[in-house]
Amino acid sequence: MHVLLVEDDEPVAQSLRRGLIRYGFEVDWVSTGAAALAHPEPYDVVLLDLGLPDTDGLDVCRALRRRGDVPIIVISARSDETDRVVGLELGADDYVSKPFGVREVIARIRAVMRRMQPRTSSQNEPDRYGTRLTVDRKAARVRLDGKEVALAPKEYDLLAFLTEEPGALMSREQIMEAVWDANWFGPTKTLDVHVAALRRKLNGALTIEAVRGVGFRLEIVKDGDGGNGAS
Repeated sequence: MHVLLVEDDEPVAQSLRRGLIRYGFEVDWVSTGAAALAHPEPYDVVLLDLGLPDTDGLDVCRALRRRGDVPIIVISARSDETDRVVGLELGADDYVSKPFGVREVIARIRAVMRRMQPRTSSQNEPDRYGTRLTVDRKAARVRLDGKEVALAPKEYDLLAFLTEEPGALMSREQIMEAVWDANWFGPTKTLDVHVAALRRKLNGALTIEAVRGVGFRLEIVKDGDGGNGAS
């Protein structure tokens, strides 16, 4: 995913850029509003600071929104509610107040991209994982061997998140931020409970591997593989 980072504070920008790259993002960094507006597309999402040296970031937000529907996430030290409201009214899709963590920003990016992703007729069809499991993201329904599986809301959210990138290792922090709350600071035992519930209810259709000290990796079970997904 290609990110345009508009931030004039170099230490903040470099730290955020390194963190995003570490998670697999491609990042172009500019430090002024003029450079942001002159930067060639395409990019998938804009992270936009409001306190730019040459212009107000809200004006940049307005100009970018007039050009198209690229997702814009405002990142700013301005935590006043008025700035949040104005930014959203001008077309920003989300607003993150400084100081923030890299994982929080990533969780916001993923949430915005899920909301913004255009739906084609083929995308309206349930996603199939192997021969046994389908996930209907539009209807929030899961079917196993043709029969609907009764999942609790967070069990469904967890499955939907993990199946976005089969085979990718997701840290506990990434999962908690994306599925529960971007500002979650509590224990992650609830994650283990939900993973165990999914393993039981999906009856070996997917493998959810626990990677000690890191997080979880979901794998699609191929025909004849079997397995219960336990660590």
